Amino acid sequence: MKLGIMQPYFFPYLGYFDLIHQTDKWIVCDTLQYIRHGWINRNRVLHPSHGWWYIIVPLTRHSSGAPIAEIEIAPNQAWRRRIVRQLQHYKKRAPYFDETMGLVEEGLSSEQTSIVRLNVNCLSLVCEYLGIAFDYDLYSEMNLEIGPVQAPGDWALRISEALGADEYVNPPGGAVLYDPEDFRSAGMTLTIRHLPPLEYECHGYEFVPNLSIIDLLMWNSPEQIKAHLDIHGRQQGK
Repeated sequence: MKLGIMQPYFFPYLGYFDLIHQTDKWIVCDTLQYIRHGWINRNRVLHPSHGWWYIIVPLTRHSSGAPIAEIEIAPNQAWRRRIVRQLQHYKKRAPYFDETMGLVEEGLSSEQTSIVRLNVNCLSLVCEYLGIAFDYDLYSEMNLEIGPVQAPGDWALRISEALGADEYVNPPGGAVLYDPEDFRSAGMTLTIRHLPPLEYECHGYEFVPNLSIIDLLMWNSPEQIKAHLDIHGRQQGK
């Protein structure tokens, strides 16, 4: 079994979906401490006139050490309308505006108060749209008994051991956290994914890499995106 473990990001970039596509099982790691100014409740899309800007889900007040699983969305509805307005400038130029906006609005229409639940719902919708299997569990609900965790890099190793994984898949940032020998000693393979960027024409805008999947969906069909993931999945051994 190929396993992936990540925090639940808000409409993340393509590399996140590449990891999901490469794995048989996905663990939503929602017990880690919520960190401000990360990707849990915000992401980046093109700005109407230059560069990019954030789309943000506002949160209720919480303690500084609260885990992601306890973070709640602010009760007002204005933020949903604000995000939809921020995306309207794509309408005249992006060929897949209608399809993408339908997906975004469906994701944001969820009445969930949990940022984890909202994000997982959005991830599921995008995966379904792209034709990617998304078999996930919330770590906070698994009651999984794992071995000792003495360093940040131990979490993935211990969870992988407990679930009987053969391979653990992680983005390039994990290269500094994980020792391949630790995984080999536990009878597993550590795979660091390097997805080549998918560059595309943004009519009237300057291309900005690694924006939210929303931007990618505006300019590319799901077939084009899935083909990019499939090609590079085969090249890296899926």
